[in-house]
Amino acid sequence: MKVTEIMAELEKKHGHEKEYLQAVHEVLESIEDIYNQHPEFEKAKIIERLVEPDRIFTFRISWVDDKGDVQNNLAYRVQFNNAIGPYKGGIRFHPSVNPSILKFLGFEQTYKNALTTLPMGGGKGGSDFNPKGKSDNEIMRFCQAYITELWRHIGPDTDVPAGDIGVGGREVGYMYGMYKKLARENTGVLTGKGATFGGSLIRPEATGFGAVYFVTHMLKTKGIDIKGKRVSVSGFGNVAWGAALKATELGAKVVALSGPDGVIIDEAGMNEEKIAYMLELRASNNDVVAPYATKFPGSQFIPGKKSFSVKVDIAMPCAFQNELNGDDARELIKNGVTCVAEVSNMGCTPEAIEEFIKAKVLFAPGKAVNAGGVAVSGLEMTQNAMHISWTAEEVDAKLKQIMNSIHDACIKYGTQADGYVNYVKGANIAGFMKVAQATLEQGVI
Repeated sequence: MKVTEIMAELEKKHGHEKEYLQAVHEVLESIEDIYNQHPEFEKAKIIERLVEPDRIFTFRISWVDDKGDVQNNLAYRVQFNNAIGPYKGGIRFHPSVNPSILKFLGFEQTYKNALTTLPMGGGKGGSDFNPKGKSDNEIMRFCQAYITELWRHIGPDTDVPAGDIGVGGREVGYMYGMYKKLARENTGVLTGKGATFGGSLIRPEATGFGAVYFVTHMLKTKGIDIKGKRVSVSGFGNVAWGAALKATELGAKVVALSGPDGVIIDEAGMNEEKIAYMLELRASNNDVVAPYATKFPGSQFIPGKKSFSVKVDIAMPCAFQNELNGDDARELIKNGVTCVAEVSNMGCTPEAIEEFIKAKVLFAPGKAVNAGGVAVSGLEMTQNAMHISWTAEEVDAKLKQIMNSIHDACIKYGTQADGYVNYVKGANIAGFMKVAQATLEQGVI
Protein backbone atom coordinates (compact mmCIF):
# COMPACT_ATOMS: atom_id res chain seq x y z
CA MET A 1 0.00 0.00 0.00
CA LYS A 2 1.12 3.51 -0.81
CA VAL A 3 -0.75 6.24 1.06
CA THR A 4 -0.35 8.72 -1.78
CA GLU A 5 -1.94 6.34 -4.29
CA ILE A 6 -4.89 5.45 -2.05
CA MET A 7 -5.52 9.10 -1.19
CA ALA A 8 -5.29 10.14 -4.84
CA GLU A 9 -8.03 7.65 -5.73
CA LEU A 10 -10.22 8.79 -2.85
CA GLU A 11 -9.75 12.43 -3.77
CA LYS A 12 -10.91 11.69 -7.32
CA LYS A 13 -14.15 10.27 -5.98
CA HIS A 14 -14.67 12.36 -2.83
CA GLY A 15 -12.55 15.47 -3.31
CA HIS A 16 -15.10 17.76 -1.67
CA GLU A 17 -15.32 15.68 1.53
CA LYS A 18 -12.40 17.24 3.41
CA GLU A 19 -13.20 15.94 6.92
CA TYR A 20 -13.54 12.37 5.68
CA LEU A 21 -10.31 12.57 3.66
CA GLN A 22 -8.46 14.04 6.64
CA ALA A 23 -9.55 11.17 8.90
CA VAL A 24 -8.58 8.52 6.36
CA HIS A 25 -5.21 10.13 5.67
CA GLU A 26 -4.32 10.20 9.37
CA VAL A 27 -5.03 6.49 9.78
CA LEU A 28 -3.28 5.46 6.56
CA GLU A 29 -0.12 7.35 7.48
CA SER A 30 -0.03 5.56 10.83
CA ILE A 31 -0.58 2.04 9.52
CA GLU A 32 1.38 2.11 6.24
CA ASP A 33 4.46 0.32 7.57
CA ILE A 34 2.67 -2.43 9.46
CA TYR A 35 0.14 -2.92 6.65
CA ASN A 36 2.96 -3.56 4.21
CA GLN A 37 4.30 -6.28 6.51
CA HIS A 38 1.12 -8.26 5.81
CA PRO A 39 0.97 -9.26 2.12
CA GLU A 40 -2.28 -11.11 2.83
CA PHE A 41 -3.92 -7.72 3.52
CA GLU A 42 -2.73 -6.34 0.20
CA LYS A 43 -3.87 -9.44 -1.71
CA ALA A 44 -7.37 -9.16 -0.22
CA LYS A 45 -7.44 -5.38 -0.85
CA ILE A 46 -8.29 -4.85 2.81
CA ILE A 47 -7.53 -1.13 2.92
CA GLU A 48 -9.60 -0.38 -0.19
CA ARG A 49 -12.51 -2.15 1.51
CA LEU A 50 -12.11 -0.43 4.86
CA VAL A 51 -11.90 3.17 3.69
CA GLU A 52 -15.36 3.11 2.07
CA PRO A 53 -18.59 2.68 4.07
CA ASP A 54 -20.71 -0.42 3.56
CA ARG A 55 -23.69 1.79 2.74
CA ILE A 56 -25.18 5.24 3.28
CA PHE A 57 -28.88 5.98 3.66
CA THR A 58 -29.88 9.49 2.61
CA PHE A 59 -33.43 10.68 3.10
CA ARG A 60 -35.60 13.78 3.32
CA ILE A 61 -37.54 14.53 6.47
CA SER A 62 -40.61 16.74 6.20
CA TRP A 63 -42.18 17.86 9.46
CA VAL A 64 -44.61 20.51 10.70
CA ASP A 65 -43.47 23.18 13.16
CA ASP A 66 -45.59 24.74 15.90
CA LYS A 67 -46.81 27.44 13.51
CA GLY A 68 -48.19 24.83 11.17
CA ASP A 69 -45.50 25.44 8.54
CA VAL A 70 -43.86 22.52 6.74
CA GLN A 71 -40.10 22.23 7.23
CA ASN A 72 -37.65 20.02 5.33
CA ASN A 73 -34.29 18.60 6.35
CA LEU A 74 -31.78 16.15 4.95
CA ALA A 75 -30.94 13.14 7.09
CA TYR A 76 -28.47 10.27 6.87
CA ARG A 77 -27.25 7.02 8.39
CA VAL A 78 -23.76 5.82 7.49
CA GLN A 79 -23.22 2.12 8.16
CA PHE A 80 -19.46 2.09 7.83
CA ASN A 81 -18.17 -1.32 8.93
CA ASN A 82 -19.58 -4.31 10.83
CA ALA A 83 -16.61 -6.69 10.72
CA ILE A 84 -16.50 -7.09 14.51
CA GLY A 85 -20.11 -6.40 15.48
CA PRO A 86 -23.30 -4.47 14.69
CA TYR A 87 -22.88 -0.92 13.43
CA LYS A 88 -22.59 1.40 16.42
CA GLY A 89 -22.39 5.17 16.50
CA GLY A 90 -24.26 8.32 17.40
CA ILE A 91 -26.86 10.49 15.72
CA ARG A 92 -25.96 14.18 15.36
CA PHE A 93 -28.47 16.99 14.83
CA HIS A 94 -26.61 20.14 13.77
CA PRO A 95 -26.69 22.49 10.75
CA SER A 96 -23.12 21.45 9.84
CA VAL A 97 -24.08 17.79 9.29
CA ASN A 98 -23.24 16.52 5.80
CA PRO A 99 -21.97 13.25 4.28
CA SER A 100 -18.30 14.20 4.72
CA ILE A 101 -18.63 14.78 8.46
CA LEU A 102 -20.68 11.63 8.98
CA LYS A 103 -18.27 9.51 6.94
CA PHE A 104 -15.32 10.86 8.93
CA LEU A 105 -17.16 10.11 12.18
CA GLY A 106 -18.22 6.64 11.03
CA PHE A 107 -14.68 5.83 9.90
CA GLU A 108 -13.24 6.98 13.23
CA GLN A 109 -15.97 5.11 15.10
CA THR A 110 -14.98 1.82 13.47
CA TYR A 111 -11.48 1.89 14.99
CA LYS A 112 -12.56 3.51 18.26
CA ASN A 113 -15.09 0.73 18.82
CA ALA A 114 -12.46 -1.87 17.99
CA LEU A 115 -10.23 -0.38 20.69
CA THR A 116 -12.89 -0.87 23.37
CA THR A 117 -12.57 -4.67 22.98
CA LEU A 118 -16.38 -4.86 22.76
CA PRO A 119 -18.04 -6.45 19.68
CA MET A 120 -19.16 -3.28 17.92
CA GLY A 121 -18.74 -2.05 14.35
CA GLY A 122 -18.74 1.57 13.24
CA GLY A 123 -21.54 3.83 12.06
CA LYS A 124 -22.85 7.37 12.35
CA GLY A 125 -25.99 9.29 11.47
CA GLY A 126 -27.72 12.60 11.75
CA SER A 127 -29.40 15.51 10.08
CA ASP A 128 -28.87 19.20 9.36
CA PHE A 129 -31.86 19.83 11.65
CA ASN A 130 -31.01 22.47 14.27
CA PRO A 131 -32.61 21.70 17.65
CA LYS A 132 -31.67 25.14 19.02
CA GLY A 133 -34.76 27.21 19.71
CA LYS A 134 -37.16 24.37 18.90
CA SER A 135 -39.96 23.39 21.26
CA ASP A 136 -40.18 19.94 22.83
CA ASN A 137 -43.07 19.11 20.51
CA GLU A 138 -41.11 20.14 17.42
CA ILE A 139 -38.14 18.05 18.50
CA MET A 140 -40.42 15.11 19.22
CA ARG A 141 -42.03 15.31 15.78
CA PHE A 142 -38.66 15.53 14.08
CA CYS A 143 -37.19 12.60 16.05
CA GLN A 144 -40.24 10.48 15.28
CA ALA A 145 -39.97 11.32 11.58
CA TYR A 146 -36.26 10.42 11.56
CA ILE A 147 -36.88 6.99 13.05
CA THR A 148 -39.96 6.36 10.94
CA GLU A 149 -37.65 6.46 7.93
CA LEU A 150 -34.76 4.57 9.52
CA TRP A 151 -36.31 1.91 11.75
CA ARG A 152 -36.21 -0.95 9.21
CA HIS A 153 -32.44 -0.62 8.90
CA ILE A 154 -31.51 -0.70 12.61
CA GLY A 155 -31.82 -3.28 15.37
CA PRO A 156 -30.02 -4.61 18.46
CA ASP A 157 -27.87 -6.96 16.37
CA THR A 158 -27.83 -4.86 13.18
CA ASP A 159 -27.22 -1.18 13.90
CA VAL A 160 -27.43 0.48 17.31
CA PRO A 161 -27.51 4.30 17.18
CA ALA A 162 -26.84 6.56 20.16
CA GLY A 163 -26.73 10.28 20.88
CA ASP A 164 -24.19 12.83 19.72
CA ILE A 165 -24.15 16.63 19.36
CA GLY A 166 -27.75 17.88 19.50
CA VAL A 167 -29.06 14.48 20.54
CA GLY A 168 -29.33 13.76 24.26
CA GLY A 169 -31.57 11.68 26.48
CA ARG A 170 -34.72 13.53 25.41
CA GLU A 171 -34.13 12.94 21.71
CA VAL A 172 -33.11 9.31 22.23
CA GLY A 173 -36.29 8.80 24.24
CA TYR A 174 -38.47 10.16 21.44
CA MET A 175 -36.71 8.02 18.85
CA TYR A 176 -36.86 4.89 20.98
CA GLY A 177 -40.56 5.39 21.65
CA MET A 178 -41.33 5.54 17.93
CA TYR A 179 -39.06 2.59 17.14
CA LYS A 180 -40.80 0.51 19.80
CA LYS A 181 -44.19 1.37 18.31
CA LEU A 182 -43.19 0.54 14.74
CA ALA A 183 -41.16 -2.60 15.49
CA ARG A 184 -43.58 -3.78 18.20
CA GLU A 185 -40.75 -4.87 20.45
CA ASN A 186 -38.64 -3.65 23.37
CA THR A 187 -34.98 -4.16 22.51
CA GLY A 188 -31.73 -2.33 23.09
CA VAL A 189 -31.77 -0.75 19.64
CA LEU A 190 -30.72 2.71 20.85
CA THR A 191 -28.30 3.54 23.65
CA GLY A 192 -28.26 6.60 25.85
CA LYS A 193 -31.81 5.77 26.91
CA GLY A 194 -33.36 7.02 30.15
CA ALA A 195 -32.65 5.05 33.31
CA THR A 196 -36.34 4.13 33.56
CA PHE A 197 -36.39 2.21 30.28
CA GLY A 198 -33.08 0.44 29.81
CA GLY A 199 -30.45 3.15 30.01
CA SER A 200 -27.13 2.60 31.74
CA LEU A 201 -26.02 4.53 34.78
CA ILE A 202 -23.16 7.06 34.22
CA ARG A 203 -23.76 7.09 30.44
CA PRO A 204 -24.05 10.93 30.29
CA GLU A 205 -20.73 11.27 32.14
CA ALA A 206 -18.96 8.38 30.44
CA THR A 207 -17.12 10.19 27.64
CA GLY A 208 -15.68 12.79 29.99
CA PHE A 209 -14.95 10.29 32.77
CA GLY A 210 -13.21 7.92 30.37
CA ALA A 211 -11.15 10.75 28.92
CA VAL A 212 -9.85 11.74 32.34
CA TYR A 213 -9.07 8.10 33.19
CA PHE A 214 -7.06 7.92 29.97
CA VAL A 215 -5.23 11.15 30.82
CA THR A 216 -4.24 9.76 34.22
CA HIS A 217 -2.65 6.77 32.47
CA MET A 218 -0.80 9.09 30.08
CA LEU A 219 0.56 11.13 32.98
CA LYS A 220 1.65 8.01 34.86
CA THR A 221 4.01 7.13 32.00
CA LYS A 222 5.94 10.23 33.09
CA GLY A 223 5.45 9.65 36.81
CA ILE A 224 3.02 12.57 37.06
CA ASP A 225 -0.11 12.75 39.26
CA ILE A 226 -3.15 14.65 37.96
CA LYS A 227 -3.75 16.12 41.42
CA GLY A 228 -3.09 19.85 41.48
CA LYS A 229 -2.67 20.16 37.70
CA ARG A 230 -4.29 23.04 35.80
CA VAL A 231 -6.82 21.90 33.18
CA SER A 232 -8.67 23.62 30.33
CA VAL A 233 -11.73 22.31 28.50
CA SER A 234 -13.65 23.58 25.49
CA GLY A 235 -17.41 23.33 25.08
CA PHE A 236 -19.95 22.95 27.87
CA GLY A 237 -22.06 19.93 26.91
CA ASN A 238 -22.08 16.49 28.50
CA VAL A 239 -18.53 15.73 27.35
CA ALA A 240 -16.85 18.83 28.84
CA TRP A 241 -19.08 18.57 31.91
CA GLY A 242 -18.06 14.95 32.55
CA ALA A 243 -14.38 15.77 32.02
CA ALA A 244 -14.52 18.76 34.37
CA LEU A 245 -16.40 16.75 36.99
CA LYS A 246 -13.99 13.80 37.04
CA ALA A 247 -10.84 15.96 36.80
CA THR A 248 -12.05 17.99 39.79
CA GLU A 249 -12.92 14.82 41.74
CA LEU A 250 -9.36 13.60 41.19
CA GLY A 251 -7.87 16.83 42.53
CA ALA A 252 -7.10 18.74 39.33
CA LYS A 253 -8.07 22.39 38.94
CA VAL A 254 -10.20 23.26 35.88
CA VAL A 255 -9.29 26.91 35.22
CA ALA A 256 -10.51 27.53 31.66
CA LEU A 257 -13.77 26.90 29.82
CA SER A 258 -14.51 28.15 26.30
CA GLY A 259 -17.44 28.50 23.93
CA PRO A 260 -18.00 30.13 20.53
CA ASP A 261 -18.06 33.58 22.14
CA GLY A 262 -14.80 33.37 24.08
CA VAL A 263 -13.09 31.89 27.14
CA ILE A 264 -13.78 31.92 30.87
CA ILE A 265 -10.68 32.00 33.08
CA ASP A 266 -11.40 30.91 36.65
CA GLU A 267 -8.19 30.84 38.64
CA ALA A 268 -10.02 29.57 41.71
CA GLY A 269 -10.89 26.43 39.78
CA MET A 270 -14.29 24.91 39.17
CA ASN A 271 -16.33 23.34 41.96
CA GLU A 272 -19.54 21.32 42.06
CA GLU A 273 -21.78 24.39 41.66
CA LYS A 274 -19.77 25.75 38.74
CA ILE A 275 -19.66 22.40 36.96
CA ALA A 276 -23.43 22.00 37.35
CA TYR A 277 -23.83 25.47 35.79
CA MET A 278 -22.21 24.16 32.59
CA LEU A 279 -25.39 22.16 31.95
CA GLU A 280 -27.49 25.30 32.50
CA LEU A 281 -25.40 27.07 29.87
CA ARG A 282 -26.05 24.25 27.42
CA ALA A 283 -29.77 24.20 28.18
CA SER A 284 -30.02 27.96 27.52
CA ASN A 285 -29.64 27.35 23.74
CA ASN A 286 -27.48 30.48 23.46
CA ASP A 287 -24.08 28.79 22.87
CA VAL A 288 -22.26 31.33 25.04
CA VAL A 289 -20.13 31.07 28.17
CA ALA A 290 -20.05 34.79 29.06
CA PRO A 291 -22.82 34.47 31.73
CA TYR A 292 -20.46 32.30 33.80
CA ALA A 293 -18.36 35.39 34.65
CA THR A 294 -21.45 37.24 35.85
CA LYS A 295 -22.66 34.37 38.00
CA PHE A 296 -19.29 33.61 39.56
CA PRO A 297 -17.39 36.79 40.56
CA GLY A 298 -13.65 36.37 40.40
CA SER A 299 -13.77 34.63 37.05
CA GLN A 300 -12.97 36.53 33.86
CA PHE A 301 -14.51 36.38 30.38
CA ILE A 302 -12.31 37.21 27.38
CA PRO A 303 -14.26 37.43 24.11
CA GLY A 304 -12.89 35.84 20.94
CA LYS A 305 -10.32 33.68 22.77
CA LYS A 306 -10.11 29.91 23.19
CA SER A 307 -9.34 27.87 26.28
CA PHE A 308 -6.11 26.83 24.52
CA SER A 309 -4.77 30.36 25.07
CA VAL A 310 -4.64 29.83 28.84
CA LYS A 311 -1.54 28.50 30.61
CA VAL A 312 -2.42 24.96 31.73
CA ASP A 313 -0.81 21.57 32.32
CA ILE A 314 -3.58 19.60 30.58
CA ALA A 315 -5.66 20.76 27.60
CA MET A 316 -8.82 18.84 26.67
CA PRO A 317 -10.66 19.96 23.51
CA CYS A 318 -14.24 18.72 24.00
CA ALA A 319 -16.32 20.49 21.34
CA PHE A 320 -15.89 20.07 17.56
CA GLN A 321 -13.52 18.66 14.96
CA ASN A 322 -10.45 20.76 14.11
CA GLU A 323 -11.12 23.19 16.95
CA LEU A 324 -7.45 23.26 18.00
CA ASN A 325 -5.17 24.47 15.22
CA GLY A 326 -1.44 24.91 14.73
CA ASP A 327 -1.34 28.36 16.33
CA ASP A 328 -3.22 27.04 19.35
CA ALA A 329 -0.76 24.15 19.62
CA ARG A 330 2.24 26.44 19.51
CA GLU A 331 0.72 28.67 22.20
CA LEU A 332 0.03 25.69 24.46
CA ILE A 333 3.59 24.41 23.97
CA LYS A 334 5.00 27.87 24.69
CA ASN A 335 2.97 27.95 27.89
CA GLY A 336 4.43 24.61 28.98
CA VAL A 337 1.53 22.22 28.46
CA THR A 338 2.29 18.66 29.57
CA CYS A 339 -0.61 16.71 28.10
CA VAL A 340 -3.18 17.30 25.34
CA ALA A 341 -6.06 14.83 25.00
CA GLU A 342 -8.60 15.06 22.18
CA VAL A 343 -11.98 14.48 23.75
CA SER A 344 -13.85 15.73 20.70
CA ASN A 345 -13.60 13.63 17.53
CA MET A 346 -10.58 14.78 15.49
CA GLY A 347 -10.44 17.86 17.71
CA CYS A 348 -6.98 18.89 16.47
CA THR A 349 -5.86 19.79 12.98
CA PRO A 350 -3.01 17.75 11.41
CA GLU A 351 -0.71 20.76 11.88
CA ALA A 352 -1.49 20.89 15.61
CA ILE A 353 -0.85 17.16 16.03
CA GLU A 354 2.46 17.51 14.22
CA GLU A 355 3.49 20.32 16.57
CA PHE A 356 2.67 18.28 19.69
CA ILE A 357 4.50 15.20 18.49
CA LYS A 358 7.52 17.27 17.37
CA ALA A 359 7.67 18.86 20.83
CA LYS A 360 7.30 15.40 22.49
CA VAL A 361 4.19 16.57 24.33
CA LEU A 362 1.92 13.79 25.60
CA PHE A 363 -0.83 13.77 22.96
CA ALA A 364 -3.61 11.25 22.33
CA PRO A 365 -6.33 11.19 19.64
CA GLY A 366 -10.08 11.14 20.11
CA LYS A 367 -10.54 7.54 19.02
CA ALA A 368 -8.63 6.50 22.16
CA VAL A 369 -9.42 9.32 24.59
CA ASN A 370 -13.18 9.59 24.06
CA ALA A 371 -13.92 5.88 23.67
CA GLY A 372 -15.47 5.81 27.14
CA GLY A 373 -18.78 7.07 25.78
CA VAL A 374 -19.25 4.28 23.26
CA ALA A 375 -17.78 1.78 25.73
CA VAL A 376 -20.60 2.48 28.19
CA SER A 377 -23.05 2.39 25.27
CA GLY A 378 -21.72 -1.11 24.60
CA LEU A 379 -22.22 -1.96 28.26
CA GLU A 380 -25.79 -0.65 27.96
CA MET A 381 -26.31 -3.04 25.03
CA THR A 382 -25.07 -5.89 27.20
CA GLN A 383 -27.37 -4.97 30.07
CA ASN A 384 -30.34 -4.77 27.69
CA ALA A 385 -29.53 -8.14 26.13
CA MET A 386 -29.23 -9.75 29.57
CA HIS A 387 -32.29 -7.89 30.95
CA ILE A 388 -30.31 -6.65 33.94
CA SER A 389 -29.04 -3.35 35.32
CA TRP A 390 -25.61 -2.76 36.83
CA THR A 391 -24.87 -0.26 39.57
CA ALA A 392 -22.98 2.95 38.80
CA GLU A 393 -19.97 1.49 40.62
CA GLU A 394 -20.05 -1.65 38.46
CA VAL A 395 -20.28 0.36 35.22
CA ASP A 396 -17.52 2.72 36.34
CA ALA A 397 -15.24 -0.19 37.20
CA LYS A 398 -15.77 -1.69 33.74
CA LEU A 399 -15.16 1.73 32.15
CA LYS A 400 -11.86 2.09 34.01
CA GLN A 401 -10.81 -1.38 32.86
CA ILE A 402 -11.65 -0.59 29.22
CA MET A 403 -9.78 2.73 29.24
CA ASN A 404 -6.77 0.99 30.78
CA SER A 405 -6.80 -1.67 28.05
CA ILE A 406 -7.01 1.01 25.35
CA HIS A 407 -4.03 2.78 26.88
CA ASP A 408 -2.09 -0.49 27.01
CA ALA A 409 -2.82 -1.05 23.28
CA CYS A 410 -1.55 2.44 22.46
CA ILE A 411 1.63 1.79 24.42
CA LYS A 412 2.13 -1.56 22.65
CA TYR A 413 1.88 -0.16 19.13
CA GLY A 414 2.92 3.46 19.68
CA THR A 415 6.15 3.33 21.71
CA GLN A 416 9.06 4.64 19.65
CA ALA A 417 12.74 3.78 19.88
CA ASP A 418 13.44 6.86 22.02
CA GLY A 419 10.68 5.90 24.47
CA TYR A 420 8.21 8.55 23.34
CA VAL A 421 4.68 7.17 22.93
CA ASN A 422 3.03 8.19 19.68
CA TYR A 423 -0.56 7.62 20.79
CA VAL A 424 -1.92 8.52 17.35
CA LYS A 425 0.04 5.72 15.73
CA GLY A 426 -0.63 3.33 18.60
CA ALA A 427 -4.40 3.83 18.56
CA ASN A 428 -4.68 3.68 14.79
CA ILE A 429 -2.62 0.49 14.46
CA ALA A 430 -4.34 -1.28 17.37
CA GLY A 431 -7.82 -0.53 16.03
CA PHE A 432 -6.94 -1.21 12.42
CA MET A 433 -5.28 -4.58 13.03
CA LYS A 434 -8.37 -5.92 14.78
CA VAL A 435 -10.77 -4.76 12.05
CA ALA A 436 -8.44 -5.85 9.22
CA GLN A 437 -7.95 -9.32 10.65
CA ALA A 438 -11.69 -9.80 11.17
CA THR A 439 -12.37 -8.64 7.62
CA LEU A 440 -9.75 -11.01 6.21
CA GLU A 441 -11.09 -14.02 8.13
CA GLN A 442 -14.66 -13.44 6.89
CA GLY A 443 -13.78 -13.60 3.22
CA VAL A 444 -14.78 -11.26 0.40
CA ILE A 445 -18.31 -10.08 1.16
